[in-house]
Amino acid sequence: MDAHDITDLRTALQFLRSVPGQLISTREPVNPVAELAGVYRHIGAGTPVLPPTRVGPAMLFQSVIGYDVPVVTGMLASRKRTALLLGSTEDRLPFHLLEALRHPRPPILVDAAQAPCQQIVLRPPFDLRTLFPAPTNTLQDAGPYFNLGLIRAEDPETGEADVTIHRLCVQGADRLSVYFAPNRHIDQFRAKAEAMGRALPVSINMGLDPAVYLAACFEPPTTPTGFDELTIAGGLRKRPVELVPCVSVEAKALARAEIVLEGEIVPAERLREDIQSNTGYCMPEFPGYLGKAQAALPVIRVTAVTHRHKPILQTIIGPGEEHTNLTGIPTEASILQLVENSMPGRLRNVYCHPAGGGKYLAILQFRKAEPRDEGRPRQAALTAFAAFPELKHVVLVDDDVDLFDSNEVLWAMTTRYQGDVSTVFIPGVRCHPLDPSQTPEFSPSILAPGISCKAIFDCTVPYALKDQFRRAPFQDVDVQRFLDNPGD
Repeated sequence: MDAHDITDLRTALQFLRSVPGQLISTREPVNPVAELAGVYRHIGAGTPVLPPTRVGPAMLFQSVIGYDVPVVTGMLASRKRTALLLGSTEDRLPFHLLEALRHPRPPILVDAAQAPCQQIVLRPPFDLRTLFPAPTNTLQDAGPYFNLGLIRAEDPETGEADVTIHRLCVQGADRLSVYFAPNRHIDQFRAKAEAMGRALPVSINMGLDPAVYLAACFEPPTTPTGFDELTIAGGLRKRPVELVPCVSVEAKALARAEIVLEGEIVPAERLREDIQSNTGYCMPEFPGYLGKAQAALPVIRVTAVTHRHKPILQTIIGPGEEHTNLTGIPTEASILQLVENSMPGRLRNVYCHPAGGGKYLAILQFRKAEPRDEGRPRQAALTAFAAFPELKHVVLVDDDVDLFDSNEVLWAMTTRYQGDVSTVFIPGVRCHPLDPSQTPEFSPSILAPGISCKAIFDCTVPYALKDQFRRAPFQDVDVQRFLDNPGD
């Protein structure tokens, strides 16, 4: 079996079982309230989860206390595993996504007999809290969350479709609160429907082919309103994603999902996110801190539940490597495309570092080929900032620096960087709302919460001085022949 055989979560798990060190499974009973996340923190959550943590295998919990539904987490919590699942390599992942973006394949509609997600159909009354073990990541969480629910909806005016992942707190037997970050397309659909006095039909799809989750995390300007990211997933797999009509609402679901919650976003209904816990917090957010509970969130009323025989619930630990890969790799691809359009052949690669959760920190590897290239790395950084307002810091390195190795990047910052001339500050710019340092209390230069000082750290050698910064030229050798002839 190889990556081209992956069509859903189950075949992805089957593939990982054939690769040593990429999946572990346990029958030890685990509590979905805080314990499951606490276990995976040590196994493979990664930065910025509180140490001790590490990058490690995905993990399948087969015995979740109180439920007969297993839970898997960490499917994309390592860049190496993400590359394996896509049939790519760690350094070529963003280029692989770009190729799919340029050769999209639209989804197709199948009937219920061809849709594993509708093998079991549950209609009200049901209780989401007893059906599925939605994890509570910490004891201060607002409640149990579905964290990898891919919402699909259609624009009520144009019929254009969109898919995005949003945090969904289970607030009752058939109620979910949903948090939309600013400018998300499905929230725009919701607002249009609400203005018409209508509910917005949605499907919430959980347990998917990793290619679908990655494709869904592309953002504008690469995927503007009306762009269906499922076409990118089709391009990645070179076959269309299959959709099926929902059984209870005018929406479509992903036919090969493990679990689908059908429903509608209720117009004018709002709910305080922590109404169950009153802790003031929601759940761990991608920067590594507990997020603040929102005072008034839209509500999804679940009208039907469909799932496979013996479904598997897929989840994500809020911060960590999995979030970085989901959001960061599509951003890398988008930056590469935008810069290539303006200065071809100069930007060699991009890495959205885990320290920034895939959103705040990008490392750009740039090749200065001629004297006129002086200053262009900073222009590339400005292009990235203009396209992705959530980006806070850009580090620029030369093409002899391994941008995926933090030691290499810090070496470049130590030996090819002078703070007073190599730093560009861009104050007073709107950034991502979850950065806790963006407050007037943190810095008097910040006029209002959410405004930041962005920065470019130019660790590239001036073109005129390149000869003075050549790395020591070690001899190329065939290392393997020494390893094949071990000593005592």
